[in-house]
Amino acid sequence: MPSSRSIGAQVEAKKLRFVSLADQIWDFAEIRFREHQSSAAQMEALRHEGFQISRNLAGMPTAFVAEFGKGAPVIAILGEFDALAGLSQVAGMLEKKPIDPERQGHGCGHHLLGTAGIMAAVAVKGHLEATGGMGTIRYYGCPAEEGGSGKTYMARSGVFNDVDAALCWHPGTLTGVMAMDTLANIQAYFHFTGTASHAAVSPHLGRSALDAVELMNVGANYMREHMPQTARMHYAVTNTGGISPNVVQADASVLYLVRSPDMEDVKSLFARVQDIAKGAALMTQTTVRCQIDRATSPMLANNVLDQLLQTRLEGDWAPGFDPVDQDFADKIRETFSESEIAASFQLFELETDAGLAMHHGVVPLPTQRLLLSGSTDVSDVSQVVPTAQFYGACYAVGTQFHTWQMVTQGKLPAAHKGMTSAAVVLASSAIDLMQDAELLAAAKAEFKLRRGGRPYECPIPADISPPVEQAA
Repeated sequence: MPSSRSIGAQVEAKKLRFVSLADQIWDFAEIRFREHQSSAAQMEALRHEGFQISRNLAGMPTAFVAEFGKGAPVIAILGEFDALAGLSQVAGMLEKKPIDPERQGHGCGHHLLGTAGIMAAVAVKGHLEATGGMGTIRYYGCPAEEGGSGKTYMARSGVFNDVDAALCWHPGTLTGVMAMDTLANIQAYFHFTGTASHAAVSPHLGRSALDAVELMNVGANYMREHMPQTARMHYAVTNTGGISPNVVQADASVLYLVRSPDMEDVKSLFARVQDIAKGAALMTQTTVRCQIDRATSPMLANNVLDQLLQTRLEGDWAPGFDPVDQDFADKIRETFSESEIAASFQLFELETDAGLAMHHGVVPLPTQRLLLSGSTDVSDVSQVVPTAQFYGACYAVGTQFHTWQMVTQGKLPAAHKGMTSAAVVLASSAIDLMQDAELLAAAKAEFKLRRGGRPYECPIPADISPPVEQAA
């Protein structure tokens, strides 16, 4: 196994440059498929380190892969860089204060996620150069994790097909392996078209698309009673047809997201939603068009890789949070509810520790996989190649994803420390897989067993392209 001290020294030597990169991406705060500056900044950093870059993967201008080395094995580190709409926030504040209410914010820590992946890839490159070892390290710049399924499109295009194993991490409040099953999903727009008319003079001539959206939502809400408890369904009205109440709305749209642990269940539930949309169109004498926007598969477990990450976390995770980090965490916690603090522990099914503000340790590997009531496009990579990931503490305990509190902490020293420690864990784990043929073979054998000989079936239909034009 590589010395964590030597890997840590490599990461630490270039830390300031990559802290600057993470902060720069935090400032860009670009949403799905629009991450042009963030993607370019990551590619430039990797070019500077001697990586070969291939861009515009799977028809997405912001998707790329950076590669160094030669021969097998090929180890991938997955990175992200997209932000979230409506989460603009001044950094380091203890109250909600948008920079600009119309701007975006990094409310899921992807500026740290991707940068740590680059730091790890660079450290692996340094190890290969120093030892003359064989193997190839790749960093995949993956756009649009937030509501875009960028990795799903990449998996469909085959960019991971020659990878032997993939590793990833995610900034969070506690540190531990993500030995969790995730929810598969399908997201789609339902566009209703009716007939405009004067709502008072000739209402009988109008056919309201907005009525159809409302009726669809009523039907879907009645459907909730007859769904499995682990399934989820959400919607957002994206077009109400205008702001004039005296005009019958000729166009209206609603966006639906259906989730379940099993892809076949998702498809079945989604078919029921489609029938509800058709019923709403029949009731209002409108027409409806379904437009699939994204989809992801469930996570395919790999216990071998989970155990590798657990071992490396227990040996290498050392963010070094200090009293200044602790002080800010204590203060920001005053903006959290008791339920929010408890949620940090419930993610790992742990008992709540109401007095813990920063998590320094490592959560034990669970004896059985947990269920994460969310989705990630990392899951589609796991359906193609052995994959594992972990959470790394970068934020105060109780910080919830997709909130201003997460954005405000994104440029603090604690966030940078967690990012740096995550890079060491990723790099050391990648080198373990390169050097230990039996370990890698075991991970691949487990993957083959879990796949059961079934080929990967992308949940996004082949005729659906990444909606990059909508994002332009």
